[in-house]
Amino acid sequence: MVVQVKPNSHHCSKAMDGSQHGGKVEANILLLGAENVGKSALTVRFLTRRFIGEYGDIESIYNHNDKIDGREISLNIWDSLYPQSCETTESISDKQLHWADGVILVYSICDRSSFDVVRQQVQLIRRTRKLSASAPIIIVGNKRDLQHQRAVSSEEGRLFALSADCGFFEISAAETYHGVLLVFHEILDLIKESRALKKGVAGIKGIVRSVSAVFGKKRSE
Repeated sequence: MVVQVKPNSHHCSKAMDGSQHGGKVEANILLLGAENVGKSALTVRFLTRRFIGEYGDIESIYNHNDKIDGREISLNIWDSLYPQSCETTESISDKQLHWADGVILVYSICDRSSFDVVRQQVQLIRRTRKLSASAPIIIVGNKRDLQHQRAVSSEEGRLFALSADCGFFEISAAETYHGVLLVFHEILDLIKESRALKKGVAGIKGIVRSVSAVFGKKRSE
């Protein structure tokens, strides 16, 4: 079973995402979160369908080419490391936020401190505004298969995501590929929607500028 919540600000724009038109979609996705929450397991599960439980301290950027709904996609996935004994303000770099089109923040439902890290990182992203305001954020509670060790309830994760206007999933990367696939497909959909909205806003601003120029000219004549 997969628990999911969608962010409010993206609900109305499905018709604008342009997914029926041709062209390749490229997107940069940043994975954040504390150590040992399953960020690398989540990424590799998505890329290969295989689950690998143990990883060393490696920061990687993966490229993945695929076809979704008949449209070619190219994803760059930055699987980041959480710095050891760092201040919260140093846990995400400006470079990462400027690079990212969307962010996935992962915590373990068995580790309350990892949930606290995600909360801090969401607040940091919102406060610094280095990430585009329209770039989507999805929060993922991983290790749903370890219910007997649960330290963070589904409700708490879901309510925090709603309050921060983030998407939310609770999954088990170990148990099922399907849940992981849903997370990455959702972030891609939200990125496409945010780009369509940006395009629409830019078009409206262009029309307003044109009209202002015309009327301004008439007034000065």
